[in-house]
Order: sequence, then structure tokens, then C-alpha cells
Amino acid sequence: MTSTIDTKSIGKPQRARRHVRTLTGYLPEVDATGKEHWPRGDEKVWKEALRGVDKDVPSVTKSFVNHVQTSLARQAYNLDDLGAYQAAALSVRDNLIVNWNETQLNYTRKNPKRAYYLSLEFLMGRTLDNALLNLGLKEEYRDGVKKLGFSIEDILDKERDAALGNGGLGRLAACYLDSGSSTELPLWGYGLRYKYGIFQQLISPEGNQLEAPDPWLENQNPWELPRLDVTYEVRFYGQSERLANGRGIWQGGQEVVAVAYDVMIPGYGTKTTNNLRLWESRPKRGFDLNSFNAGNYEGAVESSNTADAITSVLYPNDHTSFGKELRLKQQYFWTAASLADIIRRFKQQGKPMNQLPDYVAIQLNDTHPTLAIPELMRILIDEEDFGWDQAWSIVTNVFFYTNHTVLPEALEKWPVPLIEHVLPRHLQIIYDINLFFLQAVERKYPNDRERLARMSLIEEGFPKQVRMAHLAAVGSRKVNGVAELHSDLVKTTILKDFVDFEGVSKFSNVTNGITPRRWLDQCNPELSDLITKTLKVEKTVWLKDLAKLKGLIPFAEDAAFRKEWAAIKQRNKERLAHYVQTTLGLTVRTDAMFDVQIKRLHEYKRQTLNILGVIHRYLTLKAMTPEEKKKVNPRVVFFAGKAAPAYYIAKLTIRLIVNVASKINTDPDTKDYLQLYFLPDYSVSLAEVLIPASDISQHISTAGTEASGTSNMKFCLNGGLLLGTVDGANIEIAEEVGESNVFFFGHLTPAVEDLRYQHIYHPVPLEEKCPGLARVIEQVAAGLFGDAEIYEPLLNTIRQTDYYLLSDDFDSYIAALGMVDEAYQDQDEWVKKSIKTTANMGKFSSDRAILEYAESFWNIEPSPVEAPKKAT
Repeated sequence: MTSTIDTKSIGKPQRARRHVRTLTGYLPEVDATGKEHWPRGDEKVWKEALRGVDKDVPSVTKSFVNHVQTSLARQAYNLDDLGAYQAAALSVRDNLIVNWNETQLNYTRKNPKRAYYLSLEFLMGRTLDNALLNLGLKEEYRDGVKKLGFSIEDILDKERDAALGNGGLGRLAACYLDSGSSTELPLWGYGLRYKYGIFQQLISPEGNQLEAPDPWLENQNPWELPRLDVTYEVRFYGQSERLANGRGIWQGGQEVVAVAYDVMIPGYGTKTTNNLRLWESRPKRGFDLNSFNAGNYEGAVESSNTADAITSVLYPNDHTSFGKELRLKQQYFWTAASLADIIRRFKQQGKPMNQLPDYVAIQLNDTHPTLAIPELMRILIDEEDFGWDQAWSIVTNVFFYTNHTVLPEALEKWPVPLIEHVLPRHLQIIYDINLFFLQAVERKYPNDRERLARMSLIEEGFPKQVRMAHLAAVGSRKVNGVAELHSDLVKTTILKDFVDFEGVSKFSNVTNGITPRRWLDQCNPELSDLITKTLKVEKTVWLKDLAKLKGLIPFAEDAAFRKEWAAIKQRNKERLAHYVQTTLGLTVRTDAMFDVQIKRLHEYKRQTLNILGVIHRYLTLKAMTPEEKKKVNPRVVFFAGKAAPAYYIAKLTIRLIVNVASKINTDPDTKDYLQLYFLPDYSVSLAEVLIPASDISQHISTAGTEASGTSNMKFCLNGGLLLGTVDGANIEIAEEVGESNVFFFGHLTPAVEDLRYQHIYHPVPLEEKCPGLARVIEQVAAGLFGDAEIYEPLLNTIRQTDYYLLSDDFDSYIAALGMVDEAYQDQDEWVKKSIKTTANMGKFSSDRAILEYAESFWNIEPSPVEAPKKAT
């Protein structure tokens, strides 16, 4: 298609259905030419007042008390720890706001190209401790609140984790925002402000996972700034009429208002403070007084309830038609509001829309935000009067797509009838994208109908489905996986046809990373202090240049240093044991090896393999003589993670873990040698306690199924050794730390499909194939751990298809656990392995990863905030 740009339409205001009142948000205002316009009063006074907040203890106590009295309207005599937390948080927020304003003013003055990270999850964890760390104010606030009669530790414990995510996808996004600010990149995040998160996990006495709302916003959230003047109207349903020139008119249906909430993201050792903008859904028209007066009380609030539902929970259960529709509405609501906001900010620069790729890069974190591609096409064609080719050129130079899975069943698809019902104009655009794309494929591969069917954005069937990963790949400038193995699999499996068609240069890898600020300094402060003392390098230096950890390698041979290292690990174990005692009332022995697996529950992550291995260990211990047991390493095994509410097999795995724990923790024959705990309601804060205490961590996914994993990086950075399959980032960790410091087991990726084929066409009885596993399953089926019938569906996943190859890897897994036991006997060598593991983890900083995105994908550069000058 060809088109002509109507130059009169460039930069014109968006149509009335999407409205925003311009947000200033900082001082002074800066016009398109860069000229500053200060408010009324004396400019010198304004500049002096904006220099910042003093960072001494008297200033801290003054600010704290001021917020107690004026923000909370309380007095010292009735101030509890929760009130003290709120006052401290508001006081710290004052500092963040000063830096946030200076950062936004800096971007407005310099007008750099900006990147925007769209993620349905941002698993932020607690904010106060992280903010104090990044601002360099931990000691001042520790001393300040102590002088006022409070403990900083008690205050920090009063903060609830923000319920904005669930797993590694959301924690990765949070680490990237932290690194974006710490490396001074102009990077914003966009997400949804979930009222109840995914759910609060409870465990019944029978071991069942129960889901309750997580009302994390029931108290004031001091870390968000409501932007009630930043609103956009988002349309659903209605009718879409095609016009002769390729444009469309979408009208009618339901309109919902997106309201912005800003969360400030401070950088470490820098004034740069970027932004996470979250959207809350509200009705365009709220309470219907006429319906209420007529006695129709439900009708009076119907529109309010349907609008509010969009941002009520993370991942509505899509096993129902209502849940599936709500999830689609969530994704469009978020992407439409975010794009409107991005374009509004771009237009304030006075640039023509065809320059959008020169100033804006948008990263799609998995397929959830893929609707942004047809939405931007709709804006450019229907509202900005661009022709198709020019609009498509803009779109495909703005978006970048990160793939997070090669599991076919996990690749997102949406039924065509559902999209047609909810987003009729977008379905038209998706079909147009598909038509022009397949025409290009046909020209390169004439008469290859099978290839056309494989590459089509529309999967034939009843009903037809829109393949969101295909749409993301076609509509993005670059596509990446998140570990070297995963990126290779993306190119050779699910997107192979696209690589053949578009060339390999579009498809690349960025291995994930983690922020060492939270995942070493904040969660393991004693170890961080020891590293600083040993390296003789300022903490502010090595935490932003993690390669400097290599300086620890010689100290692995220093007996005094090893003793200090081991003592810190022991105290971290005692901290975890104290947590279990105070929350569950259970006693954990701390002179044992701590073995940890913390991940969302999924069959491919193979928590089932782990618990069956625990049962195997239990049965082996039961068969030992007292003398034999004396040679056994005591082991404490920890599980934590949530199962999706509709994931029956995953929930059965939790039930089995809990009931096995009840059995073995009270068995006098084994309780001194083996303990097992499932810690409910897994969160970032709980991970910060578990990770520093681990001796060994398990990352045991079926080879070729885990995209990357980042919990493996967190454990290894804290000196925990890795037990895992040759999968995801495990491979790259082993390359860095040395395979002698990693315990690998299991079949390799190339063998997986052949093994699955054998299961189907040449099955071997489990008793013959893997007697050890057969014995374990026999005991579960016999009722050793409760009602046997309940576990039959779980056991049958192994007896029958065994898609995730537990029976193939079980013997190798048990052997690897034996190697761990043997290595742990020599504590001196074990501590050396621990030190060398930490020392070689420099590659896995999220600072490295985000700078790779900045240079190789987004083409953005650091934009440091200049230190404020004293007014003259």
C-alpha cells in the first residue's frame, strides 16, 4: 500500500474520546524551545527552595515528626509502629519527589530518546528499605527513628509488599526499572494498579491452597502519587465501520476512564529517579441516580462495578468466559492508556508523528502488551491520517518484543470472536496486518501453503485464534530471548519460520539479570559489608560494577575469611528459622543443610520431582540403622510459591508437600535428619529471608522449558550453590562460576522430544524403567501421606504421558543429591565453592542487561541529572 501524509494532521490534538488535562508535575514549565517559565514570585527563592532536602539526623527527625502531626494527624503518645512506618515513608518520599522532579525537568530540557517498559507485572517488594538504600539514608533514618523511640527493623516490617506481580516476569521488570534509574537511563514503566493483586495464599489443615483477596491498599500507600488530572478514556465493544481510504470509525460501546498513579523509582548513587505509571480503571459515569431513585439499586452501580473489575486482580481466571473477556479488557485498557500517555508526552515536544521512533522505544515484556501494536496502528491511521505503509513503518520501529517461553501451550492466543466482540476495530487491523504480511511471505515462498498456515497471525480452528506471539514478532523491530539457550530455541522452534523470512539479525539474546542492591546488599547486609571490607572498594562502586566481585577469589583460600563467610550464612539460617517459628510456630534446626526451591508452581518447574525426591530420602532414612543415620547430613527442605487458582495439578503438588511435611517432621525415626516446610504466601520479602539462608537451591525444570530463571542468580549471588538441569540461565551460571561449583543432572534439551516420543509409542512400565520412583509413587498411592485417591491425577501425569520426564531424570536427580551430600561433608571446600560462586556472578547484574537493551535495542543513552546549583 502507498499513502500520502496530510501534513496538516501532524501533531494535531487527539480526538475528543481520549482526553487528558496536561500535567506539569515539576517546576519550572519548559516550552518546546527549552525556555523556562517560572511561577509567580521570586525565581531565586524558588531555585533555592528546590535545592533538595538536608540529609542529617535532625532533619530526619524533624521531617518525621512533621508528617506525624500534619500528614497523619497523630501525636507521639498514640503513634504505633504502623504509624511510624507511614511517617517515615512520607518523609523519605519527600526526598524522592525532589529527585523525581529534577529528573523530569532534566529530560524535558535535554529531550533524549526515551524507552518505555510495558509489563503486566511489576513485583516491586517493599519500598522503604530500598528507597533508603538508594538514597544513601539508611543510617540517618536508623539513628533518627531510634532517637524517637522506634526500631527501623520494626518499622520496615510494617510495610506490605505491593501486590503488583506474581513471578519472575514481574520481578525482572522491577529489577530493570531499578537498573534503569541506577544507570541514569530515561526509562519509564507502565502497568496496572491491581487492587487485590493475584491473591493471598492460605493453606488449609488438609494441605489445600486457599485463595483470599490481598487488600494491600487497605492502608494508605505512601509510595504512589495519584495523578487525577491524567486521565484517558478507553473504549470497548461498539461498532467499527471501514472507510474507503483504509481508515475506520469506532464508536458506541462502553467507555472506561484510566487514571494514572505514579510510583517513583530511585537510582542507586544518583539523583535520577524514574517513574512507574500504573493505571486504575474507573467508570466514565459512576453512580446512576435515576436507576437508584427508581429502585434499581444494582443498576445504579453496575457501570461502576464493571469498570472497577478491570484493575481488581492480576490474571483473572480465564477458564470462564467472563474471566477470559476481563483479561482481554485488562490488556487493552493498559496498553491503550499507556500509548495515549506516551504520544501525549511526545507531542508536547512539537515533533511530527513520523519522528516517533526517533524519540520513543517501547519494550513488550512477553505477549501481554501486544495489543499495543494494532492500537498504535489505529491511532496513526484513524486519528493521525497516516497511510498504511508509513504507519506500519513507524510501528515496526517503535516496538521491541521479549519472549519468555517456548512452551506451545503457554503462548498466548485470543479467540477471534472474543476480539471481534470487545475490540472490533482492532480485529480489522489485525486481519489487515496478516494479509499484507502473508502476501510478503507468499512472494518469498510461492505456493508454500504449509508455511503460510504456520506463520499466519490467525490459527485456523473452531474458533479461530489470534496468535499473539506471531503478532508481536511481526510488529517489532527486534525480538529477544532471555538466556542463550532460550534465545536459540526461540530461533529454532516457535519462531523458526520468522527467522528464515526476516533474517537472524532481528532475533537476539539478552540474558536476564538481577539488581545486586536488593538481592545482596539489602537482603544480606552482613555479607555485603564483608565484601566491602575485603575488597577495600566503596560499596557504591562495586554494587554498580559487579565484576569487581572477582576480587574475592583469592580470599577463598583464606581460613579467617572463610570463617566469617560461614558465620554470616549461619546467622541467615537463624533468621529464617526465627521467621518460621514466629509465623508458623514450627521449630527449624539450624545446624542442617538448607535446601530451597521457591518458584510459582508449575509442572515444568518440577516441584513434583523435588517432593518425590524428598519422599525417596525419607524412605531411605527409614530403612537405615541408627549407626548408618549418624553418617547422614541433616537436611531441611523449603518450598514456597503459588499455584494459579485453576491449576489443579499444581495445587495437588502443594497438598502433597504439606502432607509429606506433616508426616516426616513428626516421625521420631527421621525428624533429626530430615525436615520439610512449605512457607505460604510467597513474596519478595519472604524471598529476601530465604535466599541468603540457602546452602543449595533447586532449579530443576525439564531441559528446554525454562526461559531463563532469575532466582538461580539471586541464590548464587548470595553464595548458595546450584542444583539444576542444563536449562535456562543455569548453563551460563555454570560457565561463569565453574561446573565444579554446580550440581547438574538430567537429560539435555536435544533428547527431550525423542524421550517424549518413546513415552507415547514405546512405553516402558515405570517399575522397570525407574524402580526407585515406582517405589515412591507406590507409597503415595498406598496412603502413606493421606487419602491416596486425591493424588491419583497427579501420579497419573507420571504413570501415563510423563510429559515433563520425571521418570527419565529421577535416578540422575537422586544421584546429584548424593553428590551434594558428599560435597557438604567437607565444609571447608563447600565454603570455598560458595565464595567462588558469589565472586563470579558479576555478569548477572540487571545493570548489564538494561545497558544491553539501551545500546542494542532502544538506542537510548544515559541522561544524568546535574547537581543543583545554589541560587545566585
